[in-house]
Amino acid sequence: MPVFKCPRKSEPLWKGWDQKAQKNGWRHQVCAVNGDHYVGEWKDNMKHGKGIQVWKKNGVIYEGDWKFGKREGYGALSLPDLQTGKYQRVYSGWWKGGMKSGYGIQFFGPKEYYEGEWCGNQRSENGNRYEGFWEKGMKNGSGRFFHLDHGQLFEGFWVDDVAKCGTMIDFGRDEAPAPTQFPIPKVKIIDPDGVLKEALAMFKKTEEERD
Repeated sequence: MPVFKCPRKSEPLWKGWDQKAQKNGWRHQVCAVNGDHYVGEWKDNMKHGKGIQVWKKNGVIYEGDWKFGKREGYGALSLPDLQTGKYQRVYSGWWKGGMKSGYGIQFFGPKEYYEGEWCGNQRSENGNRYEGFWEKGMKNGSGRFFHLDHGQLFEGFWVDDVAKCGTMIDFGRDEAPAPTQFPIPKVKIIDPDGVLKEALAMFKKTEEERD
């Protein structure tokens, strides 16, 4: 009795091509249509592991860890200096989901930088934040510190991370997660601007003498 065998169905050619196109492991260089290119490790056709990404439009370079197509882990971001042609480091630290998150250093200039915690690309100090001038990794000069956990705002002058003079006001104290138990009393100063100006002049003079 004759035995008939059905021929084995062959898979479509596109499946084989797609499997070969899937990037896994190390690739020397992969270029995008817009000119961006990446050198490093891949997993399931996504950047995953160690790698270097260069964006053609602005020349930005990221060198560090990747996780499923996004910057995650430790890495450094550098920008080209149009005058010298050399690259300058602008951020070095931890990332999560493509954003600065964790401990890192942001460089704003030759002598100005922020070193501390980050969350979602924003500087974070236990929920609080500082906006102002930095020097040698410390608050120096005019600045504002938002005590968001206590619901208060300090605005004034800083010397080596120490607030020397300024004003403190309640800033959403009733909605703060841990509102201060000592609300700022209402007081009146005949010339508050003059008092603050005099104090600022004193500390700025001290800073000039130190330099």
